[in-house]
Parts: sequence; structure tokens; C-alpha cells
Amino acid sequence: MSKGDRRIRVVALGGTIAMTAENGRAGVAPALDAEALVEAVPGLHGLAKIETESFARVPGAHLTLPDLLRLACRIDQLAGEGVEGVVVTQGTDTIEESAMALDLLLTADHPVVVTGAMRDPAQPGADGPANVRGAVLIAASDRARGMGVLVSMNNEIHAARFVRKTHTSRPSAFGSPGAGPVGWTAEDRVRIPLRLSRRVHVDLPPQAGTIAPVALVTAVLGDDGRMLRALPRHGYKGVVVAGFGVGHVTEPMVEGLIGLAREIPVVLASRTGAGETFTSTYGFPGSERDLLGRGLIPAGALAAPQARVLLALALSAGWSTTSIAAAYDALSG
Repeated sequence: MSKGDRRIRVVALGGTIAMTAENGRAGVAPALDAEALVEAVPGLHGLAKIETESFARVPGAHLTLPDLLRLACRIDQLAGEGVEGVVVTQGTDTIEESAMALDLLLTADHPVVVTGAMRDPAQPGADGPANVRGAVLIAASDRARGMGVLVSMNNEIHAARFVRKTHTSRPSAFGSPGAGPVGWTAEDRVRIPLRLSRRVHVDLPPQAGTIAPVALVTAVLGDDGRMLRALPRHGYKGVVVAGFGVGHVTEPMVEGLIGLAREIPVVLASRTGAGETFTSTYGFPGSERDLLGRGLIPAGALAAPQARVLLALALSAGWSTTSIAAAYDALSG
């Protein structure tokens, strides 16, 4: 079967890529459906048998983990119906988290590619059509099979676990600072020279209901840790702390983190956005060695937002602390 004969479903969630100004409204908001996005891309129907589906029409900032659980169930359903690849279009605010969630929830080997736009369709140099074209090329490619969920932006291909949004507005906003992109597109060719070693699956049924609430706390200069003591009272079932550097916190935070770790899982990530948390180098109070020795879980190479997604889904599935720690290690390569 040639690429042009493959069934590719473009599923739209909204976001900047679908935003326009309507009825005298100030500013832009999601308005375009999946069909409109596809029709804006010249020659797209020559690349595959394109189908469209409008799943939602919201800003990326409004998406939730329950939304993504429902989307994952729908994508699995599409695979059972013979769809050979899926492109998800959404707002870029949360692409790194939604791609991570889908990567954990989906099991099929067929390609799933998430994309969006940094410029809305009315702006000069709107990047949405080019990003959709690139995502369709990847979704129709055998090279993308078995890679888990990929993110395609600005002709680069990123693994869900490593991708970051690194700029507020440039078309080149997305990168994988810790590992680099796994591939790229050029002249309608898909190149993926790098393969991922291991994947992690979280099995959650469509009727899972609420997702376990997980807080994300970022360490800052002089932090006294008072916020930590309030988290269990507000119903949080887990915490990710984005520490300094390789996983350090202020000395006043230590007592609060140790107390939390006795009640709920606490994951130690880095606020830097690239590299992994260490486990055994530094030995002062509040260092990674100190905190991990007192019950915190290392996030490995996952950035804090992705680490939070994994912890929330794993807790919702009833995973043990040991299984959660093993998942972070596996996703770090």
C-alpha cells in the first residue's frame, strides 16, 4: 500500500491553529473545525486518504487529563476501525503534557502525531498549514510506527517524553533540549534516525472518572516551604517538586517534603528543563541524595510537567511507589 492510500484521521481540539476573530470580538478564539484546517493545506489530499473529526474546540490551556483519556479511547477505537494514523491538532500551551498523556495511555503501534501553530491563521507567516502537512506525512510513514506519540512542529519530530515548549511565540518554540529531536521532514520525506528504547503504558478504562490530583511545586530562592504543608489538606494525592539544578531545594523545604513523602508520593524533578535529576552526587541537606534517601522519587530525565502527568495517571491506575519509580527510570532511556 502506498502512502497516498493510507487512512489518516485529523482530529482537531482547537488551539491557536484554529483561532479566528469573529463577530467583532476582541482577540482570537478557537473557531475552525478539522475540515477547515485540512482544506487550508495545499495538496494535502494527495498525501493520504484524509478524514477529519472535530473532537473539541478549546484553547490548549483549557484541556484536562480526563479530556485526554477520552481522546486516547477514541484513538484506540479509530485504530480498530482501520485508521492507519492519527494527527491531533491542538493549542501549543499544553502540547508537551497532552502528548505525554497520550503516549502513556495508547498501546497501538500506528503513528499518532500531535501538532499545532504558534501563529493564528490570520497572521503573516501562519505556520499551521505547514505543521499539519508535516504531521500528515509522519502519520502516513512506516518510520513512525512503534515510536509512540510524536510531536511535529517546524519540520522537526520530537518524542512526547522529551519535547518542551521553549519560547512564548516563535515558530521554532518547540525543542527537545535534553535529547534532541528524533527526526525531521524535508521535501515530503520523513526521517527518523533515532529510535526510543522503551515505552511505558498506563492502563486506565474510559470510565476511570476523576484523575488523581497532583500538585507541581517549583523551588525558588529562599523558599520557606509553607505551601507544602497545605497540600494534603486540599486533597492532593501526589506532588512533583521542580528543584534547582540536578534536584536540590532550600533547607527550609526539607522538613515539609519529608513529611509529605510519608503521606503521598513525592517526585523530584528539575526546574531547568533539560538533563536528568541526579541520585548520588551531592550530600548537603536538601540535595538530591538527601531527599531521595528520605523517600522522594527521582523523575530521571522527565521535565516537571511530564513528570506530573505520569504521576497523576499512575496514581489513578493504582500503581505502587516501586512501579512509579521504575516508570520514570524506563522513560529516561
